[in-house]
Amino acid sequence: MHNNGITIERIYNAPRQLVWDAWTKPEHFKKWWGPKVFTCPIAEMDVKVGGKYFWCMRNAEFGDFYTTGTFLEVNPIDSLIYTDSFADAEGNKVGGEYYGMPAVPKESVVTITLEDLGTKTKMTILHSGIPEGELAEQTTAGWNESFDKMASIVE
Repeated sequence: MHNNGITIERIYNAPRQLVWDAWTKPEHFKKWWGPKVFTCPIAEMDVKVGGKYFWCMRNAEFGDFYTTGTFLEVNPIDSLIYTDSFADAEGNKVGGEYYGMPAVPKESVVTITLEDLGTKTKMTILHSGIPEGELAEQTTAGWNESFDKMASIVE
């Protein structure tokens, strides 16, 4: 972890195309997005440069958390870069305070890189703009729980 965000690496026992599809196809994305106690009832995405997305993480106890953003770079099966912001149920950007998390920045940037390792795929994610400390630790834990779920669908 460094000053300006979180870096996580995972190696999946799956071809790169499958990991790419998990990120870019709503029917796959819905199966893994969000920490283990969450489901993903909404995953709308227009995966092209300038395209928008609108995702929802749902938890029986905590309710719905919406995120939205714009795809900045789309390089099929290689990399994906998008802006990330909390949203309300209508898809309007909101700050972290909307969900009682004032430390969350209004907008951050997520970069996903997929590297072909033969029968495996190395996925590296850089979530920029997340301040160090408790928020970075919670965000890292949330990503890792999501990526554990991803492993169960791609491997």
